Amino acid sequence: MTVGYVQSGVGTRDQKVAAGTGWPYLPAIRGLRFEAHAGDLVYHSKRSLDVTLAGMLLLLCLPLIGVIALLIRLDSPGPVFVGQDRVGRQLRPFRMLKFRSMVADAELRLDALRHLNQTDGPTFKIRRDPRITHLGLLLRRSSLDELPQLVNVLRGQMSIVGPRPPFPGEVAADHYRQSLRLRCTPGMTGIWQVSGRSDLGYEAMVQMDLRYLREASLRTDVAILFRTIPAVISGKGAW
Repeated sequence: MTVGYVQSGVGTRDQKVAAGTGWPYLPAIRGLRFEAHAGDLVYHSKRSLDVTLAGMLLLLCLPLIGVIALLIRLDSPGPVFVGQDRVGRQLRPFRMLKFRSMVADAELRLDALRHLNQTDGPTFKIRRDPRITHLGLLLRRSSLDELPQLVNVLRGQMSIVGPRPPFPGEVAADHYRQSLRLRCTPGMTGIWQVSGRSDLGYEAMVQMDLRYLREASLRTDVAILFRTIPAVISGKGAW
């Protein structure tokens, strides 16, 4: 990526921007709070909270996980768990775990459905995706398909609260802004998830996650966690 200089519009001060994007270069964006290094106090506090919550929830949900696994086996042929290629903190790739909510050959059917996309940007979503199984629809609406991501949290690949982990294609299509979002560990829930999820478009998601970075704190994370409960119960935007 090349970096150019333009007038910031405030006095005569110059501001770096990523050429061709119209978005400020990272050092010029004020207020963004990043997990700077392993010794950062906020990072360690957040990581401790993640491990504690993920460990407790995983133990409490083990019976439920067993029941869901059995129901998936009975509902449709295919594996119980799927691993999706996602991009994590500092653009590190990882496999995000989920309960399978689609037919086993869902990826092979994707190209035939792309013209039905109902969201903007490089993301793909349709409200009545024919690849989703009957049980998968219930799992998605209740967000139970995301329970296996607690393992990703324990591995340090995800956080309980953070930006939505993007697919590699989303990062390739919007590399600069995605690299800003991923200065922070992606999360199971976040400001986008509690504000409407798939009812909001890609641009809204990016702006919300950048806002989260500006306001990042343990207090903000706790507030998002409390908002997650009614968001999951309502099922709004879970499609």
